[in-house]
Amino acid sequence: MTEHAADPEAAAAQLKERLYATITMISVVIGLAASGHVDVLGAVATVATASLGLWLASLVADQQAHRVTHGAFATGRELRAMLFVSSPLLLSAVGPLVLIGFSALGAMALETALLTAAGVNVATLFAWGCYGGLRMGGGTAFALLAGAIDAAIGTAVAVVKASAGH
Repeated sequence: MTEHAADPEAAAAQLKERLYATITMISVVIGLAASGHVDVLGAVATVATASLGLWLASLVADQQAHRVTHGAFATGRELRAMLFVSSPLLLSAVGPLVLIGFSALGAMALETALLTAAGVNVATLFAWGCYGGLRMGGGTAFALLAGAIDAAIGTAVAVVKASAGH
């Protein structure tokens, strides 16, 4: 386990980025599926650049905030912490890219791959919501309700983002 993974605040910040990236990737793949004008290479490029762009924006924002707050660039341990926290922004592309790859191999239509990627990400939000509900000690019914609410809110945010072109 890394020093950052053992730090509850860093782990919470990383999970926040993972959830944000999941919601963002839902909007990206829904937008691609709804466009009807994308091919496999275009989908790969869009998913990869969305993930990379989010990651770079996060690093720039973190570094700027650090400079303003501390009067110096983040280096060493602080920079490693930034990279640890922001890593899920890059990893958010893996699932959709695997499914797009299956589409390229003829296992499914591209639209099916994109909608499946969105579904998997919604299920991920549900699972994290359930886990959070269980961690709060609310029991199974509370965990399922928390999961359903998280999945619904995440989906609504993703649909708004996709329909707004973001």
